[in-house]
Amino acid sequence: MSRRKKSVKRTILPDSRYDSQTVAKFINVMMYQGKKSTAERIFNDAMDSVEAKTAQPGVTVFKQAIANLKPMVEVKSRRVGGATYQVPVEVRPERRTALAMRWLILYSRGRNEKSMADKLAAEVIAASKGEGNAVKKKEDTHRMAEANKAFAHYRW
Repeated sequence: MSRRKKSVKRTILPDSRYDSQTVAKFINVMMYQGKKSTAERIFNDAMDSVEAKTAQPGVTVFKQAIANLKPMVEVKSRRVGGATYQVPVEVRPERRTALAMRWLILYSRGRNEKSMADKLAAEVIAASKGEGNAVKKKEDTHRMAEANKAFAHYRW
């Protein structure tokens, strides 16, 4: 049992434009070197671009993309008698959204569009349709957990 104090969960204030905590958290994750206004501008430009391309509200497409990217299970390494097993474990709800956001940003940055706003918009649209590299990452994670189901009894 850990002797350390439980960490205090800080509540994030909702985003001013969309009044959403999810959007505020995403902007914080996307931010580099404390440049929040730059991250906000990139996100807002991306949402405007998504609205123009899909004729739907940008935030609803974004939330659909995040929902499509949330993994249900993942694998964690567990040492048992000199051997390391990849044990499938269920993902906690906060970690699900954190992983979805992280993957969306990672694979947006890796795209070939001109600006970060365009890259993010394209990845959000692809993820909301259930395609794109971020969705592939989620499916790979699920596939890995499925392949290692035999080691599920090592769960702790």
